[in-house]
Amino acid sequence: MAHAAIGLYVHVPFCRGKCPYCDFYSLRGTDAQKDAYTERVCQILSTRDNPLSTVYLGGGTPSQLGTARLLRILEAVQGRLVHDAEITLEINPSDVPDLDCAALRRAGYNRVSLGLQSAVDTERRALGRRGNTADVARAVQTLQSAGFANISLDVMLAVPGQSADSLRTTLQFATHAGVQHVSAYLLKIEPGTPFAHRPLDLPDEDAAAELYIQACETLEKAGFAQYEISNFARPGFESQHNLKYWRSEEYWGVGPGAHSFLAGQRFFAPRDLAGFLAGDGTVPDGRGGDFAEYTMLALRLREGLRADAVQARFGHAIPAELRAKAAPLERHGLLICDENGMLLTRKGFLLSNAVIGALLA
Repeated sequence: MAHAAIGLYVHVPFCRGKCPYCDFYSLRGTDAQKDAYTERVCQILSTRDNPLSTVYLGGGTPSQLGTARLLRILEAVQGRLVHDAEITLEINPSDVPDLDCAALRRAGYNRVSLGLQSAVDTERRALGRRGNTADVARAVQTLQSAGFANISLDVMLAVPGQSADSLRTTLQFATHAGVQHVSAYLLKIEPGTPFAHRPLDLPDEDAAAELYIQACETLEKAGFAQYEISNFARPGFESQHNLKYWRSEEYWGVGPGAHSFLAGQRFFAPRDLAGFLAGDGTVPDGRGGDFAEYTMLALRLREGLRADAVQARFGHAIPAELRAKAAPLERHGLLICDENGMLLTRKGFLLSNAVIGALLA
């Protein structure tokens, strides 16, 4: 029996240095560790034969593996890629000069995510980013010259020292760089990170909300339609891999710290490179994909919780109880609820955790 196509996420744990806001699993790695990691990933990739409609190498900093290892990982799944599979590689702009971008594109990588974060160099330094804005501009141009026609930039909102004027500078860079996708995330201070243990000059809650609205409106005016709380794309360039997460579709995670959702079960690999290299297994994380989880993820999307999708997946309509809970939220302008389903407004996106929590309480 043929398997349905799934997404593949490969977590690359290596980073030259850890940004003070980052809580993803990462560490400095030696060449020997990177070689062993690559071989272990390729070994694991041979244990399943599912067709792959998306592949995403994230981290960490996948570009720290270098061209040869990146080609080796993609070669390990070439026979299982469906036609027009989206294959994304996260790259630190400062690593671009050390990569053979044309070789990566010829091998099949067809989408790149670059960490801009800010086009204001004082903000970049506060965020611990390597290089400057000119390096990012050169990286985009190099990738475009190598044949990449699907490039995404990450932007951070409400970062230390950010103002409406400085954000305007960053958004102008992003909208004039010739890229097809922008992810614009509000900074979240994660426990255990350096930012959690130092005083920061952060915009207050109202100012952060205004910066978010500014980003949404500016990007949409420039032709980047918002399709998720923090993601904007030119038509046809939405991240197909990330849509799998938000639509509760199946994906397989490989690498220390990577999570998976297959056959209704969630599991993950511990955040431990040594254990991963030694062959330690994954840890069960319970069942996934029930109606509550599906609703929570769907409401992150601009399309929202669609009645036809609920009927097709669960065999029933959106419950009357959920619609009843939506009514007061709709009166406050936080969501729209009609016969087609329910979706959050932009105001609702700003308060998404509280709104979704109220619906699912």
